[in-house]
Amino acid sequence: MGKSDRESINDDIVFEIELIKQVEINVDYILMLVQKWREARGNGADVELDAVMQIQRAVDSSLTLRNRKDLIMDFVDRVSAGGEIDAEWHAYVDAKRTAELDAIIVEEGLRPEETKVFVQHAFRDGSIPASGTAVTKVLPPASRFSPDGVHGLKKQRVLTRLGRLFDRFFGLGSDRGGEQE
Repeated sequence: MGKSDRESINDDIVFEIELIKQVEINVDYILMLVQKWREARGNGADVELDAVMQIQRAVDSSLTLRNRKDLIMDFVDRVSAGGEIDAEWHAYVDAKRTAELDAIIVEEGLRPEETKVFVQHAFRDGSIPASGTAVTKVLPPASRFSPDGVHGLKKQRVLTRLGRLFDRFFGLGSDRGGEQE
């Protein structure tokens, strides 16, 4: 094992210890790392790669962010050379959430405006309501009394998909109803 390998392993260990000391890796911390990475651009491939690896390790160490790694790393790939990181993050999260919601609306044949209001209220209230009449307003017209129970299956599938969307984006600091970190 060469000296540079030992230094690299030592740096990794020090970094992991620093992560353990932190109470919670959150979006603000990741955005700070993205800012550092952006500042490191142009200082050599090794410095840039190290900064990206640091972001990946931080995301992997966070239980709340690990399942959103694809969003975060995609944002890192898209971040501009200038501009406000926080504003770019909010715009990125809003655009991704809107695109994913629009896909669910089209794929499930949901009522667009009602579905958007339903999801907006869920982010405001902190959960997807599984009971009540709110979800039936987003569903396309169907007979509730069909013998094969299609309406109930559709309702459950839509609630599951909207719940996944909610879990994916809640707490990412979006301006349109998401919890601020």
